[in-house]
Amino acid sequence: MAAQQETYNYTVVRQFAIMTIVWGVVGMTVGVYAAAELAWPWLNFDIPYIAFGRIRPLHTNTVIFAFGGSALFATSYYVVQRTCHTRLFSDTLASFTFWGWQVVILSAAITLPLGYTTTKEYAELEWPIDILIALVWVAYAVVFFGTIFKRKVRHIYVANWFYASFVLTIAMLHIFNNLEVPVSWMGMKSYSAYAGVQDAMVQWWYGHNAVGFFLTTGFLGMMYYFVPKQAQRPVYSYRLSIVHFWALIFTYIWAGPHHLHYSALPDWVQSTGMVMSLILFAPSWGGMINGIMTLSGAWEKLRSDPILRFMIVAVSFYGMSTFEGPMMAIKTVNALSHYTDWTVGHVHSGALGWVGMITMGSMYYMIPRLYGQKLHSLKLVEVHFWFATIGVVLYITAMWVSGIMQGLMWRAVGPDGTLLYSFAESVAAMHPFYVMRWAGGMFFLTGMLVMAYNVFRTVMGPVTEKVNDAVLVPHTAH
Repeated sequence: MAAQQETYNYTVVRQFAIMTIVWGVVGMTVGVYAAAELAWPWLNFDIPYIAFGRIRPLHTNTVIFAFGGSALFATSYYVVQRTCHTRLFSDTLASFTFWGWQVVILSAAITLPLGYTTTKEYAELEWPIDILIALVWVAYAVVFFGTIFKRKVRHIYVANWFYASFVLTIAMLHIFNNLEVPVSWMGMKSYSAYAGVQDAMVQWWYGHNAVGFFLTTGFLGMMYYFVPKQAQRPVYSYRLSIVHFWALIFTYIWAGPHHLHYSALPDWVQSTGMVMSLILFAPSWGGMINGIMTLSGAWEKLRSDPILRFMIVAVSFYGMSTFEGPMMAIKTVNALSHYTDWTVGHVHSGALGWVGMITMGSMYYMIPRLYGQKLHSLKLVEVHFWFATIGVVLYITAMWVSGIMQGLMWRAVGPDGTLLYSFAESVAAMHPFYVMRWAGGMFFLTGMLVMAYNVFRTVMGPVTEKVNDAVLVPHTAH
């Protein structure tokens, strides 16, 4: 272990890995409470700080940027060192990214319940926090690309390509979406640099690509490293992974307008977003097939390895979500789905099923190796897997049924052209599905608590052995 410490900077990787678990528990707890507020509105208690309108953005920021962000920092720092055979470019800057990112998250946890928000989806934070995010991200880019620049091998493994695209694109998205003019240097309030339909377009250029690059390409970096490692098989097709990369990053950036169908956005822009979203289906499923087929010749491992099961089920959810997304981008389908819980179900199919489960599988692989110890209990991983899977299925099924029912009730008209249902009637009809959604969230959160206990016992246990983590040679036969 000492020799490994001298070669690689595992300190910052450990820090981010542990905070991934911590923020996962916190963010999912807030999410479960927000779901309970929708099922039982009296839980708002007339307290503004815990009202749904304030803790919902707190939930999304915590699970995306605290849980998901910490996981991306941890795994990217781990993977880039292992595959480049060199230590991180700067230990000081790496440490700054950890502490800076935690300050960002804590600042959001304070300001959002207080109501300090720009109201932008996925980018609600006010201008001083936005500046800190930019500084942390620049440091992150310097560390990541500096490490690749000083690599000791000629080849750049494909996982690093996906991480690199995520680092660069998120920097561009964050800076341009958050261009704003502060009202005063002593206050939090600011005015956006955009207005009207331009503001909406920039917002969803950012919003959908936060999904596309923060929640997709970064986690595909995890898939391309940790699935082959856990399966002990080379990636199925290295050539397909390169095609997957270039097709995905070129197409994804154009898909944002599908969030603005039937709006004031020019019709040709809406249609461009729809067409690009449909094209996205091909590279997305190419990546899914590549991940799942990595198990070719080793399918029996799924029977005995719950960590690998986490990863493969995650890749399956990636496939399902990237089929559903292009379908929902079709204007006629969007006319039914938009503003309904179907969208919420789609988001959580990707967020819980893909992002959550690939992160959990990667952490189960990585944390024992970071601490030179065996995982405390593989049986608890099995328990966690079933809690998570049941939770996702309950959640997305409830939202699919609720969402389609909403859309149909809202557009139902009688022979005289009048609406058959009032909005209040549609809300009342959704109640059992909101309870079911809350139950699904409780299952998923319970699994996260099981993971937290398992990781705690692993980290606190005595060092038993050095766990092998040899770098796999890329497979180029296909």
